[in-house]
Amino acid sequence: MWLEILLKSSEPFPKVNSVSVPFLNLGAQHEPLRDELDAAIRKVIDANAFAGGPFVQEFEESFADYCGSPHAIGVGSGTDALWLALLALGIGPGDEVVTVPNTFIATTEAISFAGATPVFTDIETTTYNMDPARIEAAITPKTKAIIPVHLFGQMADMDPIMEIARARGLAVVEDASQSHGAAYKGRRAGTIGDAGCFSFYPGKNLGALGEAGAVVTSDEGLRDKIRCLRDHGQTRKYHHSMVGWNGRMDGIQGAALSVKLRHLETWNHLRRARAAEYRDQLRGLEGITLPVEAEGHRHVYHLFVIRLGRRDKLIHFLGERGIACGIHYPVPIHLTGAYQFMGLGSGSFPVAEQCTGEFVSLPMFPDLTSDQVREVTAGMRAFLQC
Repeated sequence: MWLEILLKSSEPFPKVNSVSVPFLNLGAQHEPLRDELDAAIRKVIDANAFAGGPFVQEFEESFADYCGSPHAIGVGSGTDALWLALLALGIGPGDEVVTVPNTFIATTEAISFAGATPVFTDIETTTYNMDPARIEAAITPKTKAIIPVHLFGQMADMDPIMEIARARGLAVVEDASQSHGAAYKGRRAGTIGDAGCFSFYPGKNLGALGEAGAVVTSDEGLRDKIRCLRDHGQTRKYHHSMVGWNGRMDGIQGAALSVKLRHLETWNHLRRARAAEYRDQLRGLEGITLPVEAEGHRHVYHLFVIRLGRRDKLIHFLGERGIACGIHYPVPIHLTGAYQFMGLGSGSFPVAEQCTGEFVSLPMFPDLTSDQVREVTAGMRAFLQC
């Protein structure tokens, strides 16, 4: 019963006959887990443990173990995770944080709400992640941290990023919001920098039944500061050692995430299998750039993103055939209205700008079938023949 509303409202597109391949299908994921999730939610209600508490702690321990990190701190969202991590690292007014312009705005919102200034650097042409060769040029005496974004399910090239950061005395906060279970040279996302920040927004590889996030870290002092900050700066009830925020994870989300975490590796395996099918069926088609899985990386394909010059026409063409696609993200952050004050016009970051004008996200979710993949790729071949 607890999932009835969720399953009815989670479809990103209407259930009509014209949609044969949805972009995302959360209902297909949740239906087999209905009994487990119902039971988990009932336990939270019976225990009246709604804000933080034992169900969040259980998930924190399990997620830390999954990531290979000593500590995980559950928070209210991925945005909270980034913001509180920066605050705990002492990032504030007058500081600069280097990141990339092709990300969801939450990355820079966290920097801005910490009182710092985002400084952008361009991306690699293959992985679409931060280009380590360009970082030094973005560093100034005000730089205090670097936020590499592990975009679309693949980690950034962390060894050279960490080398630069350590040489300069900079903190590194991994934005791992799209890379649950991704790996770089055998280490999982979030465990290489000073902190790794995750979103559990419902459509993510590991999604909650609403909003939730987490920070993983090997630093006990950082863990303790984030725990304090997420709970109004309390060390114990009504004893506030600092100005904090209400950034706790809900007990229901912790319980649901504990259920879903047990299935994450299976889901990631299915995503990788469908990605391999896409790649096999689209390889060699003129005008399409396929995603690259870099050497030493484990890509978990939160999104399967291709590049195509006639992006908008393709999306319309496939939509007419009942195939839903997406765009992540159509406007690089430095060109959005929110960051116009930075005075960075078109041409400031040419690689990111070109990519964001060509990206198309094809349907990708664990329950996507091989038949649906074939339908998508057949539609693309038909489009290219027009």
